[in-house]
Amino acid sequence: MPADKPVVLDTNILFSALLKRESKFAQTITSSSRAFFVGESVIVELFKHKEKIEQFSKLSEEEGVKFLYLLLRRITILKEDLITHSSRKKAVELCKDIDEADAPHVALTLHISGQLWTGDSRLKKTPFKSGF
Repeated sequence: MPADKPVVLDTNILFSALLKRESKFAQTITSSSRAFFVGESVIVELFKHKEKIEQFSKLSEEEGVKFLYLLLRRITILKEDLITHSSRKKAVELCKDIDEADAPHVALTLHISGQLWTGDSRLKKTPFKSGF
C-alpha cells in the first residue's frame, strides 16, 4: 500500500496515541508527512472519555490538552455530512456483521480513497482492502 495514501484514524487509534505519547501511533502522527483524517464524531468521543484518557495517560489536564493540540494540528477533521451517500451506504454494508459503530470510519476511508488504521481485528479481516 503506498505510503502517500491518506490515512483515516479510527477512535481507538487516536485514543492509543493520546494514552501513550511514546507509542508508535503518536510518534507516526506527529512526525509523518502523511495526511491523517478523522470524522467529527471522533472529537465527540474524545470529549466523552476525557476523564479516562487523563487517568490512563497519567498526563495532567494541561499536558493532555497540549498533546491533543499537537495531534490535532496533524489531523484533518472532516465534516461527516460531506461524505457521499454511496460511501456511507457501502460502509454500513461492510460493517453490518462486525460493528456498525465503525461505519463512519469506513465511509470516510471510502470517500477519500484512503487507508483505515483500526485496532478492530474483525474489521481488518473484511473484504475492504484499504490498508489497515
